[in-house]
Amino acid sequence: MLTVAQLLERKGNQVWTIGPDQTVFDAIALMAEKRIGALAVVENEDLVGIISERDYATKVILRERRSRETPVREIMSTELITVDEGADLETCMKLMTENRIRHLPVLENGRLKGMLSIGDVLVGSLEDRENLIEQLQGYIAGNM
Repeated sequence: MLTVAQLLERKGNQVWTIGPDQTVFDAIALMAEKRIGALAVVENEDLVGIISERDYATKVILRERRSRETPVREIMSTELITVDEGADLETCMKLMTENRIRHLPVLENGRLKGMLSIGDVLVGSLEDRENLIEQLQGYIAGNM
């Protein structure tokens, strides 16, 4: 079973962050530039929240707030579900599904180590299953 550490090694552990006092406009501009759906909100090297496209849609657009004037702190999600590098992808998928979240911060010793999207976890899980199928086919064929 593929672990979070192995998946991060494959995809890279680049995490795009923003500060809680920066504007929502800055956050959305960075997400658009990097083609990502969420940013980790970091203050003094600590993960304090996540801001996602969903936060923007439900807490700015629908409430007719101004993104150039609203600080990230006012709309970020702060009740965070996280995993460590030892978690397997099945655990990640379960957490994301049960909590209806699309992004999962990876922490190691309390520090932000990476960020997984639901797409990352899905692709990793499919690759993991394909590898298992190939191994089983090899075993059945007597190639092992």
